[in-house]
Amino acid sequence: QVQLVESGGGLVQAGESLRLSCAASGSTVSINTMGWYRQAPGKQRELVATISRGGSTNYEDSVKGRFTISRDNTKNTVYLQMNSLKPEDTAVYYCNARNWHWTDYWGQGTQVTVSS
Repeated sequence: QVQLVESGGGLVQAGESLRLSCAASGSTVSINTMGWYRQAPGKQRELVATISRGGSTNYEDSVKGRFTISRDNTKNTVYLQMNSLKPEDTAVYYCNARNWHWTDYWGQGTQVTVSS
């Protein structure tokens, strides 16, 4: 089992920045990919960014050039630096960890609200 705890959400104005953190505990040696997903009201959960244990990254098109995902394997922590935030980035952001057997674990979610 893997437990994930997110932090760093909040309310900001358009154009500002936020940094999300997600700390993993439990069977962390089994984790391969970590990432961030988000879900806005009335919409499906969507991928924001992922990063493999080796550091390969993948981003949703609308956040490319604005968001940066990074990972500290020694701390079992993944980060999402979000710059130039837009109102359409408003959502609950969920941390995800996937192990080598393709089992997904989820954090409780952290609210990000961007005002115009």
